[in-house]
Amino acid sequence: MNVESLGNEAMIPKGVRDFLPINAVKIHYIQEMLHKTFKAWGYQTIIPPSLEFLSVLERGLGSDLHGCTQRFDDRHSGELLAFPSDITPQIARIFATRMHEAPLPQRLSYSGRVLRHTEQQAGKNREIFQSGVEMIGRASPSADAEMITMALECLEQLNARDYTIDIGQVEFYRGVLQGLELTPRQNAAIEQHLLHKDSSSLKVEMEHLDITSRQADELLALPRLFGGRDVLERAATVVNNERSKRALDNLHQVIRILELYQVDKHITLDLGELRGLDYYSGVTFQGFLSGFGEAICLGGRYDELMANYGRPAPATGFAFNLLNLLFAMPNTLEQAARPGVDILINAVEQHDSTAYNLARQLRNRGLSVCTHLGAEPEPQQLRKFHCRTLISIAADGEKVRIFSPKTKQTRQSTVTALLSDPVDMEYTKGDK
Repeated sequence: MNVESLGNEAMIPKGVRDFLPINAVKIHYIQEMLHKTFKAWGYQTIIPPSLEFLSVLERGLGSDLHGCTQRFDDRHSGELLAFPSDITPQIARIFATRMHEAPLPQRLSYSGRVLRHTEQQAGKNREIFQSGVEMIGRASPSADAEMITMALECLEQLNARDYTIDIGQVEFYRGVLQGLELTPRQNAAIEQHLLHKDSSSLKVEMEHLDITSRQADELLALPRLFGGRDVLERAATVVNNERSKRALDNLHQVIRILELYQVDKHITLDLGELRGLDYYSGVTFQGFLSGFGEAICLGGRYDELMANYGRPAPATGFAFNLLNLLFAMPNTLEQAARPGVDILINAVEQHDSTAYNLARQLRNRGLSVCTHLGAEPEPQQLRKFHCRTLISIAADGEKVRIFSPKTKQTRQSTVTALLSDPVDMEYTKGDK
């Protein structure tokens, strides 16, 4: 490859990105705020590796991710290795093989990147930044409600506006289909119609099915069973099978706990939601921000996954897509996280030791500080460096001039005052 003939974007593979400071600082901020919430709920950080044996990873992948996993030959073992396309199977493996003595439930959190193959024309990201949690060892509505409440609290901590969590229950759909003798083609067609809420196409498809009128009513109701709390009441009048009824009872219990957490105003229900049908085992949910068309978090219960790694245990969890959050909240993140440095200290070379000492003391007090020896930078240079405050040490090595590039305000002080007076210290922080 002749890199000299390539443009900047062509020098990296399609589907991955460079993130310059203006966005990298926002991604870091999002991750930091999410983990602050995870920690507040008692979740402990775990760090899985960036490579797995493909045969091991695939035990915990849903069918939608099997074909998306990037794989290659390992020269050392001769085995196929994979870049994880999902972190949850890694957590399941670690729990089953490395945490035999760990008490239950285990509350674990993580951040990492996953790689997923996408078709070239799709234009989607192949590299996805995730932060999430898993609760292993508790099969209860309270655990499901904890996941949903945590996700909502994360959005609140990020100062998100107009957000909702859309809750489903895969057992409700399985109950509707139970007893129907469908071919794989018929099953796939029904799922696609439900995915798009296409009642007309679903009705046409059902004309070719040998089902009772009661079964037809249950199936046709699915595209319409979304909205507020009344969805549960409407669903109860439609379904007659015990499996779906148990799913509704489970949702009633989860909603009741969400009411106790006082977060139910952000909840919607969708009983026709079929995401991860071969992976999830109960409650599922997706987080959305108004005006952004993709989910910013995905989660749900997956009680069968742990057994694939030799240690059966109920589990539930969720993960945020950090890039979706980045692109869904541009204005909020612009105010919350900006690149740059709090202070630039300028001095002539004979006062370099004074500049270095002042910088060290200010850093010890939680400020970011750079030093510059030589001519004082122009205001436009300070703005390009995203410098919030300039401290210029005078020729006598004691007097200083403090300048804000944003407000263009200047005041005089001394090195001694900056090191000893909290008021002067606060002034140097500038306007972030």
